[in-house]
Amino acid sequence: MKRFLCALAGCLCLLLPLKAQSNKLIEELESKRGTLQKQIAESESLLQTTTRNVGSQLKGLAALTGQIEERRRYILAINNNMEAIDRELTALERQLNLLQKELKEKKANYAASVDYLYRNRTIQDKLLFIFSAQTLEQTYRRLRYVREYSTFQRMQGEEIQKKQKQINNKRAELNEARKAKESLLKEREDEKSTLERQEKEQKALVNNLRKKQRGLQAEISKKKKEANRLNARIDKLIAEEIEKARKRAEAEARNEASAGRKPNEKTEDKPSAAPKAKPIEAYTMNKADRELSGSFAGNVGRLPVPVTGPYIIVSRFGEYSVPGLRGVKLDNKGIDIQAKPGAQARAVFDGKVAAVFRLNGLFNILVRHGAYISVYCNLSASAVKPEDNVKTGQPLGPIFSDKADGGRTVLHFQLRKEKEKLNPEPWLDR
Repeated sequence: MKRFLCALAGCLCLLLPLKAQSNKLIEELESKRGTLQKQIAESESLLQTTTRNVGSQLKGLAALTGQIEERRRYILAINNNMEAIDRELTALERQLNLLQKELKEKKANYAASVDYLYRNRTIQDKLLFIFSAQTLEQTYRRLRYVREYSTFQRMQGEEIQKKQKQINNKRAELNEARKAKESLLKEREDEKSTLERQEKEQKALVNNLRKKQRGLQAEISKKKKEANRLNARIDKLIAEEIEKARKRAEAEARNEASAGRKPNEKTEDKPSAAPKAKPIEAYTMNKADRELSGSFAGNVGRLPVPVTGPYIIVSRFGEYSVPGLRGVKLDNKGIDIQAKPGAQARAVFDGKVAAVFRLNGLFNILVRHGAYISVYCNLSASAVKPEDNVKTGQPLGPIFSDKADGGRTVLHFQLRKEKEKLNPEPWLDR
């Protein structure tokens, strides 16, 4: 009987934390969704679809397209949250049914014990049962049985009360999950309505740009020329940085070899052939570079967005077509992030400033993180200089705001590993 009671107590202990677990799940989902919702709300203020010229319209289309993609991402997050809550509802209903079944069994057992005591309710009956034993040992066992049965009956009553409380808590938890689902359904419908409105705006803007195809092609050609000049300068500086890193690694290797030679050991007088220099493409790193590179590589998906305040990604990595415009293709070596006027570019990871250069009057900064290099372009000023050490999140300078274009503020951000161009988006914590 004691084993039976212990087993009941164990089951109770396992079931008690269930409410807290479900509440925690809903809180975590709401927290993650809240971050996305805040980002969308803040980024809406960045939408500028002015119709003054083709260049402004093209930038406005990019901003609107970025906002649409953010909203689609948010709706996808809502759908994922609803699926998680549906799974939680199924689990809660299963747990509630189990609790109700256990309560029913406990009530039946309690009713049977009450009925037994009613039929053997007098003290005389109990005493007769105890003293009718054949031996002293049997008398002791019967006395212990009567005591344990009374204790068991009392515990049964307490277990029923606890089980009933668990059922009430589980019902409250179910109601909470259902309310969360209803709220998500309403929010999803609102977001879909906003998305449809923005897609109509996008379509209207695309139709307007189609009428100005010649001017559009000229604007695209202008953008490509500017991008090619910028990328050529970045490529040259990165090649120089790779060569510097190779020389640092060679110097470290020579120092280690010298330190390992015995004091009385002499080198032979025979001339030795000069070692062949390794190609620039082989990024030979010293110990410090290797450690920093490994640390950077371990932060995929956790790097901060390289701008302060609200933002929209208005141009993504790689070659892609402009939605709705035939024959209009863009090729981006990084991503373009639109922010609010006054926003700062910030370092995505610890590193050392490799280069600061100006192009068309604007500042561009390269920060080395071992084998990786992050590039920040389109700054109105630089807050750092070459060889400065920077920390994650440290401001590098204000992003240029184009007063002639409504204060549009766009950071061009690239990420390289040696000479390889990487898509920065999967690296960012978004």
